[in-house]
Amino acid sequence: MKLPSNIQPVYRDIVIAIRMTCGACGHVMRTLRNTSDLPDCHFRVSLRSRMRLLWLLLPLLPVAHSLPGNTTDDDLLWGAYRPGLYLGLRPQLPQSLMTGLMWFGTQNYQSLTKTRHACDQGDGLDSYTWTTYDPRQGGVQVIKDSANNVEITTELLKVPGGSHGGSWAVRVKGKPINLAYPSRISAMLYLGIEGLGGLDMITDEDENGIDGPIEFTGNTPDLDEFALRIVDGPGNKAITKGPHAEEFVDRLGKTHFVGLRIGANELWTAKERILRSILGRASPLAEKYRQTEPAPDPSFILQLPDESVTGSNLYAVQKLFDGEFQFDVIFQSGSATQIPDSVVLDRGVAALTASFTDRFRTVFPIREAGLALDLERLESFSKAITSNLFGGIGYFYGTSIVDKGFAYEWDQEDDYSYDEDDEQRNFQQGPRLTEPKALLTATPSRSFFPRGFYWDEGFHLLHIGEWDNDLSLQILKSWIDLIDENGWVAREQILGEEARSRVPPEFQTQVPNVANPPTLTMAVAAFIERLKATHSAPSYAELGMDYPGNEGQEPLFGSPTTPQQSGTQHLAFDKGVSFLRSIYQPLRRHYDWFRRTQRGQIKQYGRKARSRTEAYRWRGRTETHVLPSGMDDYPRPTAHSGELHLDLISWMGFFTRTMRGIAEFIGETEDAASFAEIEKAIIDNIDDLHWNDEHQMYCDVGVNQDDESEHVCHKGYISLFPFMLSLLPQDSPHLGHILDLLRDPDHLWSPYGIRSLSASHPVFGTGENYWRGPIWIQMNYLVLRALHNTYATVDGPFQEHAKAIYTELRKNIVENVFKEYERTGYVWEQYDATTGEGRRSHPFTGWTSLVTLILAEKY
Repeated sequence: MKLPSNIQPVYRDIVIAIRMTCGACGHVMRTLRNTSDLPDCHFRVSLRSRMRLLWLLLPLLPVAHSLPGNTTDDDLLWGAYRPGLYLGLRPQLPQSLMTGLMWFGTQNYQSLTKTRHACDQGDGLDSYTWTTYDPRQGGVQVIKDSANNVEITTELLKVPGGSHGGSWAVRVKGKPINLAYPSRISAMLYLGIEGLGGLDMITDEDENGIDGPIEFTGNTPDLDEFALRIVDGPGNKAITKGPHAEEFVDRLGKTHFVGLRIGANELWTAKERILRSILGRASPLAEKYRQTEPAPDPSFILQLPDESVTGSNLYAVQKLFDGEFQFDVIFQSGSATQIPDSVVLDRGVAALTASFTDRFRTVFPIREAGLALDLERLESFSKAITSNLFGGIGYFYGTSIVDKGFAYEWDQEDDYSYDEDDEQRNFQQGPRLTEPKALLTATPSRSFFPRGFYWDEGFHLLHIGEWDNDLSLQILKSWIDLIDENGWVAREQILGEEARSRVPPEFQTQVPNVANPPTLTMAVAAFIERLKATHSAPSYAELGMDYPGNEGQEPLFGSPTTPQQSGTQHLAFDKGVSFLRSIYQPLRRHYDWFRRTQRGQIKQYGRKARSRTEAYRWRGRTETHVLPSGMDDYPRPTAHSGELHLDLISWMGFFTRTMRGIAEFIGETEDAASFAEIEKAIIDNIDDLHWNDEHQMYCDVGVNQDDESEHVCHKGYISLFPFMLSLLPQDSPHLGHILDLLRDPDHLWSPYGIRSLSASHPVFGTGENYWRGPIWIQMNYLVLRALHNTYATVDGPFQEHAKAIYTELRKNIVENVFKEYERTGYVWEQYDATTGEGRRSHPFTGWTSLVTLILAEKY
């Protein structure tokens, strides 16, 4: 029986509580281990433990089933959820079984310093990309590592069946990149458990290594019993010749291993522990042959020691190859109804690749209009960046660092009460670790940002939701579950020591007065649109609006149908509405937090506006950066408590519109009316507070040295926000000026996309040059979406101009990102404003993968 996720923590506590010692022989029992081979005394104790556990859990089962809890689909339980590694599998479970792949060359001893494990731009790989990846089925990844002269292909296949997420198999294949040089690879696969459970190597140990397959068994409270086998493929060639081969003959051509004991939350240090084991064996041998020329072949020396300690919970297996190689890693759940093997892997991967391509062409068809590119290559590119987005989804669990007392001087007049008296609040000033939390999220970049970012995630979910609606909702719910009782969620989710190890210390602490663009609302709005597209007209009873007065009224849409395709269960109307109701209150709390904590000043500076409440300012900025906005070094007004930010009021307009849409959909009519009033007030104030007649553009608002309010105008992305978020009415007299600014090559227009800052601006391309000119794909996507969905579709004086800009801009973006992908092997975080070349983090298959939606014209 698989326990409901809500009582799994209770279960773990009970397992610990009823560990007991066998009265017959003193053996410490684990209550859930298989008893079939136990002596009678052990069996009686184990059975009594199981019965007691069941007796304690029975009263909790009805309660647990009534709670919201984790709704992880079984076919989504396992995945490549360690995206910061070149290959790392784990389930969506805290402190459970995790695996990882490592490799280095054995051409020389220095190759050990080129050990690959965590994705790192410093590794200088030619490329690494999932060419196929379906989160429910598996995928294929190709890694090109010229420094070690190897191209590695990893093939993951999920095998459904059973009650614990099914089984899976991975094939690791390698071949030389340059046939003129040797390709000699030491490949290592490790598996480890951090929490409760056990892990045993059941293959007989041998101090000289092992011939044939290696098998492990284990158990955890959440996975129950499982087995894992590592099996060589046909035709592998071992390194058996070289200097001093006769002295190592007993170890050559064999698989080597080590078993280690690690502490809680230390599995992320596996690479260092494993390399330390290799060096521990190599050091005395190096000393022995120090005066010998030639030295023994590196592959004879750089081996795991073939030993394990009692209670090992981390095992590593090493295979040494000469030339092409292949081996399979097969995980079998104890409850499996289908047994994976190499034949299943052969057939399954071929079927997966074919079915993925067929479905991809249906979900993301390439709209050819205006494009002069090879469609076959373009489709391969689009599949790869989509697969990399899916393969970059990770599951994270751990503590984070929060400082509830910090504020810059221009933010210190604000009152951020967290329901604590002053004494308690003062005590909590300074960084503190939070309680552990879990998050399922896509990641911007496996190499540089392998963790969750709030304002990236909304864009990620637009893409994911088109492919797998239910997965996108699971991720969305995971983020919404992080919203605290005050309505805040950290903009960057750095959960656990492994995540913190990839972040400079100055960026690790999160502050509860700091926001981020609320892009999750884009994912909610997109889900509502999918629901509307799936259903024509539900009844008012199905909407929860069956109150008197609706009799005989026309329903809003058509009659509901029940989607059958995998990943679309929440497109069934009742489930979709139920989901929206489940997130409405926490999202409302989050919305209220924004309005309360990011409020700007109007009357203090005599500013004229139709609404006296709707103005906003990012908290947490520095003198030189507005990190909360996501546009770090974009030029802004001087830091001041009286400044107002155009992008934030625009985001709040979009947030309000989304909340109105949810309220209307679930029948909260009074709330919907209130949101409609706020939305109108925000749109009015965008014009009243932020439009500058002299410059004919929207601007931030600052406070000058005379303590007077003034517009601070910098032509760039900030100027476009009311347009990009479709808040600007189609008949607005300002629309023509914005379109002219977009298309002006002296300012924002380039052959590669819309620049972040005008090319004529004094700070264009200066300093960090992060948001001072470079082209960002997600911002260009917002421009294209506004043109495609709003401003190019409505009759008027600017419609034809909007259509022409859309067609040309789409062509420019697609062609440049594709060209750079083929030139460099990567998609990039941003693109140079003058040359179009990829810049900074790579691969950046977070929001840069939106090019797939641009190709399919899915906005």
